[in-house]
Amino acid sequence: MSWQPELEELARREAFAREMGGPDKVKRQHDQGRLTVRERIDGVVDAGSFHEIGAVAGLGEYDEQGELKHVTPANCVFGRARVDGRTVVVVGDDFTVRGGSADASIAAKPLMAEEMAHDFRLPIIRIIEGSGGGGSVKTIETKGAANLPGGIGGNRWYRYTTENMSLVPVVGLGLGSVAGLGAARLAASHYSVMTRQSAMFVAGPPVVKRLGQDLGKMELGGADIQTKAGGVDHAVDTEAEAFACARRFLSYLPSSVYELPPTLPCTDDPQRTDEQLISAVPRDRRRVYKMRPIIESVVDSGSFFEVAQNYGRPLIVGLARLEGRAVMVLASDPYHFGGSWTADACQKVIRWVDFAETFHLPIVYLMDCPGFMVGLEAEKAATIRHGVRAMAAVNQSTVPWCTVIVRNNFGVAGVVHQPADRFSMRYAWPSAHWGSLPLEGGIEAAYRAEIDAAPDPKAKLKEIEERLNKLRSPFRSAEKFWVEEIIDPRKTRSLLCEFARLAEPLRRPGPPTAMTTRP
Repeated sequence: MSWQPELEELARREAFAREMGGPDKVKRQHDQGRLTVRERIDGVVDAGSFHEIGAVAGLGEYDEQGELKHVTPANCVFGRARVDGRTVVVVGDDFTVRGGSADASIAAKPLMAEEMAHDFRLPIIRIIEGSGGGGSVKTIETKGAANLPGGIGGNRWYRYTTENMSLVPVVGLGLGSVAGLGAARLAASHYSVMTRQSAMFVAGPPVVKRLGQDLGKMELGGADIQTKAGGVDHAVDTEAEAFACARRFLSYLPSSVYELPPTLPCTDDPQRTDEQLISAVPRDRRRVYKMRPIIESVVDSGSFFEVAQNYGRPLIVGLARLEGRAVMVLASDPYHFGGSWTADACQKVIRWVDFAETFHLPIVYLMDCPGFMVGLEAEKAATIRHGVRAMAAVNQSTVPWCTVIVRNNFGVAGVVHQPADRFSMRYAWPSAHWGSLPLEGGIEAAYRAEIDAAPDPKAKLKEIEERLNKLRSPFRSAEKFWVEEIIDPRKTRSLLCEFARLAEPLRRPGPPTAMTTRP
């Protein structure tokens, strides 16, 4: 006697699960331009690699004889899969069942996904299109009492979500309306992506309207809002692009902090030079220039993957490779406040330096920073407080660090161009210049009496400027060994590749000890 009848019953229940919320709900999802959760999982993982857990969990409907008529599956789908051959955990909301709302789910399923990622040290990808945490307003009536957030034993998920940030790579994909707990799950990630048709908010338009703000979804939490605020790192046009971003982001990272980032074969010559670098920085210091082409020129061809582009824009951040070795790149963007560190740029430094420390990524900093942003708005934003926290993040880091001073280095923010009290590599281009503060605007104050006493104050000011500019030549600093090396910009790639080679044996897998990773 075989167990074939039971296997047929299992297949029947699994078929109900694949129907999700039913043909009408699936059609509605497609008609609105969105994929179903199962299509999304198939899109982000290696073909045929998804091993689902708890597929038949849900709400069963039985006839009077106790025979199963139908199963409405839980609106959380999760399991193991592979991305580029490496095992990951993937968990997704099923919007076709009660709009992906958490109160319609089985809480143990998303919790188990986080536990599996934590205990087996596997990256986790969250596909998010849902809301809630303790239920909807109607839940009060159906349950007969108001939900206490966290309640008794109800906060284990939050513990694993937080701990996973310091243990394994976490990617969040916001692919629809994401609110409440869904928003928290998206934000609690190392890298988050949303489509431009999606929106994220703590509470949606109906709740916000009660506060006197009558806003649509996109006005409240669309891609422009969230990427500029730093709530979400990246926005794309299609779900397929979101899947590709998730896969590429993970390609630079180890599976957990107990491993090192993978090194890939490299066909790009580490000695390659780019003649355009010798004139990339204008002689006129008042002229801006584009930093991204410089980044692209010195890293492995096509390897630069920028993150959080719309947030903290004086600082460019991204992952790249040097002779196949993964690194974190920080770079100034003179197109935004001349590269000055604003409050949000400082917060960007904190987050991504912490990230590099967590996953053992050496840091390359292409610097052109005239200091912290100044003025009334900068003071209102408490820029110096955020700047001090950025300084702490840099100084507490232990990963190898290499700085290339491309142009400006001034003030307290200039100090933060490398970790304090440990060796790190540093190079300066001939275009570099530095000091406690820029000469422009300071000469009039320092030499006021001499300028006022001169027959021609304007000529005297120009004379002083020329004299001081000769003294602030980087070669004068090099004479005193106040800077180690001034290099030909065309040699930057070869020196950075050497840095990556030298850094490789210095990295040690294991949890970081000098800092705590912050979402």
